[in-house]
Amino acid sequence: MEENNNLKKIQEAIDSLPENFSILEEQIDVELQVEYFEYTKDKNNNQPIDDFEAVEQQLYDSELSETLKKQLLVRLAGHDNVDAFRMIERFKNQAEGTLRNWAILALQESRMILQSSLLDEQQVFISTGLGGKGQNIRYFIALLNSQTDQEFTEPQKKMITDEFNYFLTNSEGELEKMEFSEGFATGLFLFPLKKNLQDIFKSFIDECNQYGNFLKEDVIITNVKQLTIDEIKEFLKQDNSTNKHDEQED
Repeated sequence: MEENNNLKKIQEAIDSLPENFSILEEQIDVELQVEYFEYTKDKNNNQPIDDFEAVEQQLYDSELSETLKKQLLVRLAGHDNVDAFRMIERFKNQAEGTLRNWAILALQESRMILQSSLLDEQQVFISTGLGGKGQNIRYFIALLNSQTDQEFTEPQKKMITDEFNYFLTNSEGELEKMEFSEGFATGLFLFPLKKNLQDIFKSFIDECNQYGNFLKEDVIITNVKQLTIDEIKEFLKQDNSTNKHDEQED
């Protein structure tokens, strides 16, 4: 019941989104995103900047700590200033690792502030660990073989790929990648945020299972990160243990 209520609240939030909203395209670790937004709440990171050129020079100072550079990027992003936007953009283009991802988040915030000022309306920004494209969210999925210890046959692999691609395309989505391992298939795909993802999976799995019931109805799906093979196997192991425990109680 609680899960259904949570899903209902999520759907209501999605339905209330305006027609124009922005989705972070890059794949950035969720923990880093949370850290960035915590920085934006700190009043010390929202101090006005008097000399933008001096701040930009500091960003390239090899002796300046990563923490201080993060603070400078957040301060730049908070200004309704095109020059600040360009400074963040230049830094992002040469930065690496964590600071590059941090600069991407700062650039997105700066863009939103500029757009809000220009259009005189509040901008909505959506970010997930796997990013997206346009108004589509990127998801990772694991489709489970009904025979958990077997690989899909070549005809089954082709059917999964072709049918999934067909259903996604008809819903304005896009299949980016599909790979197969023992017991499951994994994929990355884009899907419109405002469309019902559950419906497409039911139709897709029902269509495939007309030819041998080789797909389980349950799927693993997330927009937080790409799961490794070991993580999927561990999840399935825990799920099987839970199911066996429930059966024993019954």
